[in-house]
Amino acid sequence: MTIKGKAYIAGAYEHPTRLAKDKSVAQLHAESALGALRDAGLTKDDVDGYFCAGDAPGLGPLAMADYMNLTLRHLDSTDVGGCSYIAHVAHAAEAIAMGKCRVALITLAGRPRSEGHSGAVPRVRGADAPDTQWEFPTGIATVNAYAMCAARHMHQYGTTSEQLAWIKVAASHHAQHNPHAMLRDVVTVEQVVDSPLIATPLHRLDCCVVSDGGGALVVVSPEIARSLKRPLVKVLGAGESMKGQMGGEVDLTYSAAVRSGPAAFAEAGVKPTDIKYASIYDSFTITVLMQIEDLGFCEKGQGGKFVADGNLISGTGKLPFNTDGGGLCNNHPANRGGITKVIEAVRQLRGEAHPAVQVRSCDIALVHGTGGLLGSRHGAATLIMERE
Repeated sequence: MTIKGKAYIAGAYEHPTRLAKDKSVAQLHAESALGALRDAGLTKDDVDGYFCAGDAPGLGPLAMADYMNLTLRHLDSTDVGGCSYIAHVAHAAEAIAMGKCRVALITLAGRPRSEGHSGAVPRVRGADAPDTQWEFPTGIATVNAYAMCAARHMHQYGTTSEQLAWIKVAASHHAQHNPHAMLRDVVTVEQVVDSPLIATPLHRLDCCVVSDGGGALVVVSPEIARSLKRPLVKVLGAGESMKGQMGGEVDLTYSAAVRSGPAAFAEAGVKPTDIKYASIYDSFTITVLMQIEDLGFCEKGQGGKFVADGNLISGTGKLPFNTDGGGLCNNHPANRGGITKVIEAVRQLRGEAHPAVQVRSCDIALVHGTGGLLGSRHGAATLIMERE
């Protein structure tokens, strides 16, 4: 079975808050859900499938579905970190294709900024997690796990800090047009490389923001999509994979996108050269560079040259990316940015992005994300969509 053409994204909503000291996580989920349903022209009573991940409070979908008073035929609480919500779109399409539901709601929300969470402190996992006894004593943190990948990529391929900086520069050019973005000032390559080192070789401006907020998506059957007064955004293909320590055969220079990407392209029946816009998970600049290579937009090791000189800037470059400013400048709710990547891709395909960054004739878009730690173990999800 294929999901190509079996489901459409009818609703998308990004919560405008970046600091939510007066809201609970459950409330952010519910407000995001209402926003996406209103965008689609539907109500909560139309929802018969619900998808959420580890950011949902309580007992996963059970707690949130009860809180939002949903009556469901299908639930999914797949959690593969920040790319969970990209995978959820594919899972919702699968469920719709199999007749398990007709209107699927996907939500994300969190308050890491209000709660003082940071990627610069060691990640504490449960004592029974298989990696804890090996990794916790070394103090592995989000930022140093990604910095290892950057250091290795630089050593192996000659990638430079200046090339990585161009990714932040592109994001900042887009964020200046987003009134909700946390960082709206356009920055230069020099400003990025002159910002303080956080974990060698990554500088402060190589790192994403930490924000509260949330988002939601509504995925529906073709029949329902065509009955709504919204632009038609069709799911063309998807792929999922993961990469771990591989029994000690560690190679830090590539991600699981080398498997999820080709699967998505094959199902969609398109090539990297067909993509007009790309939403790429940008927890750090190195995350973007490695995923661009692994998805086939350029050869391995050539990512530095590919992203340089404004090649990711809408209206200027060959591969416009993250036109909302992405995680590097806009927001990173719950420290899980996958859902916002889908939301901006939907805006682009509908022609609803800010006019200054709207990609001309944007008919095919790619969304890709990772979840977990690029330097240890992570999941990957790739989604390709088309404006019908």
